[in-house]
Amino acid sequence: MAAEVKDGPATGRTLIRNVSLMFSGDLAAPVLEADCLLLDGGTIAQVGGALGADDADRTIDAGGSALCPGLIDSHCHPVFGDWTPRQNQLGWIEMGVNGGVTTLISAGEVHLPGRPKDREGVKALAIVAQKCFQNFRPSGAKVLAGAPVMELGFDEAFVAELAAAGIRHIGEIGLGTVAKGPDAARMTAWCRAHGLETIMHTGGPSIAGSHFVSRDDVLMAQPDVVSHINGGPTSIAHDHIRDLCLNATGALEVVHNGNELSALVALQAVQSADRLADLLIGTDAPAGSGVQPNGMLRMLALLSGVGGLPPEQAICLATGNIARRRNLAQGVIAVGRPADLVFLDRPEASSGRDVREALGLGDIPGIGAVMIDGKLRCGRSRSTPPAARVPV
Repeated sequence: MAAEVKDGPATGRTLIRNVSLMFSGDLAAPVLEADCLLLDGGTIAQVGGALGADDADRTIDAGGSALCPGLIDSHCHPVFGDWTPRQNQLGWIEMGVNGGVTTLISAGEVHLPGRPKDREGVKALAIVAQKCFQNFRPSGAKVLAGAPVMELGFDEAFVAELAAAGIRHIGEIGLGTVAKGPDAARMTAWCRAHGLETIMHTGGPSIAGSHFVSRDDVLMAQPDVVSHINGGPTSIAHDHIRDLCLNATGALEVVHNGNELSALVALQAVQSADRLADLLIGTDAPAGSGVQPNGMLRMLALLSGVGGLPPEQAICLATGNIARRRNLAQGVIAVGRPADLVFLDRPEASSGRDVREALGLGDIPGIGAVMIDGKLRCGRSRSTPPAARVPV
C-alpha cells in the first residue's frame, strides 16, 4: 500500500504536452484553449503557449488524454491513518487517489471508536487528527482533518481555544448534541467571530446518536456549508431542498452517500436560482453506506449523464467551486496554483468519443495517472475502468 509521510513537492520543471481537453475547474471558463502545461516543482508555471522540451527537465506526453484539476472531496470522515473503523477497511484514501481525489476535507472524525465528547477530549482529538494528517499523506493525498464535533455545554471560550490551536473548521453540526436551530445558530455565530468555518448536517440521522436536522434548523443557523443537502443518507423534502437553495447563505453540498434523486432536485434548484457556483460535491464516506473510491466520479456521471449538466461544469463542482468556497489554493488549473492534476479519458468501449461525451452519457471516466504537487502518485487507476489513452 502506497502510504507515505509528507515528502514535499516535486523538484525541477516538468512539461505536460499533447493534452486533448484541459478542464480548468473554473466555472467562468471551464475549458482552456491549451494543450500543454509547464510545472515548476509542485506549482503550475505556465498554461499553454509555445512550450518545448528545452523548457523542462522532463516531459510527460498526455497521449491525447484530457487533464483536469485533482478532485476535492468536500465531505469525508477520516479517523487515523489510511484505515476506517466504521467499515474496517485499509487503504480507502489510497484508492480514493486512484479515483482522482487529491484532497479530502474532514467533516468530523466521528467514527473513532470511543470518540471523546468532553471538552478536553474533543479539542485533543481535533489537534491530533490535524497534525497526523499534516505529516502523513497516503499516496500523497492532502487530508484536511481536525474537525471537532461540537457538544452542548461548549462555550465561546472553547471555540476561541480551538482557533488559537490552529483548528480551521468544525465537524458537521448535528453529529453531536448541538443540532437544532437555536443551539446551532449560537455555535455558528461564535465560530464566525473566531474565523472557524462551519458545516451543518442536513436530513435524517446518519448513524445512531446523530440527529435529524431540518430546513428550519439550517436557515436559523446559516452555516458556511450546508452539508449533504441531498441527505446523509436520508433526504429532507424536495420543497425544503428548494427553499435552502434559495435562502441558505452558505455553500450547498451534494454527496454520493445521499439521495441521488434529491441531488438532481438540488441541481435544478441551484440552476434556477443562478447559484451553480455555490454547489459542491463530496462523498460522505467512509460512513454506514460504505467506502466508494469512485464516489466523486460517480457524482460527476450522475449530474452530467442524468442531470444534464455539461461535464466541464460538473468538474468545477468537484474542484474550483470547493477551492473558492472553502479557501483552498488547489482545485484550479492556473498559474501559481498547486500542480494537483488528473489525466483522464473516455473508458474503453464507451459510446462517447472523448471523456466529455462519455461523462455526458453517464460513463465513469478512466484515469490514466494522478499527480499531486507535481509528483506522479499513481499510473493507470486500479479503481476505474481502463482509460482509452494514458500518459507516458
